[in-house]
Amino acid sequence: MDETSEKNLKRYYSISEVSQMFDQPATKLRYWEKNFPELKPKTNNRGVRLYTQQDIELLKLIVHLVEEQGMTLQGAAKRIKENPNSTVNTTELASRLAKIRSQLVEIQNGLEAIAPNGQPF
Repeated sequence: MDETSEKNLKRYYSISEVSQMFDQPATKLRYWEKNFPELKPKTNNRGVRLYTQQDIELLKLIVHLVEEQGMTLQGAAKRIKENPNSTVNTTELASRLAKIRSQLVEIQNGLEAIAPNGQPF
């Protein structure tokens, strides 16, 4: 990890920050805590939830399984519990492939802008 990304990482994130990160309402995040025993953010003495980087990684996995793959909460919880390493690897692979696809689309759009009407150079 390089120096700039280490500075950008926080130790704890509030539920509103996490809600914005994943574009999910805070109520849904609290509901997921009940369905995924592995998801247990710390709370301060006022009861404010504090999410760690490990919680964020688990939420990425949950969002991938539930929102992107359309799994039920029970199915996603079972998959995470039974085979967490395989599920994490699959999620990371899907994320990398999505980034590569977006980069390829950018390149394609750039090339189309250079060559008018799709004509070769």
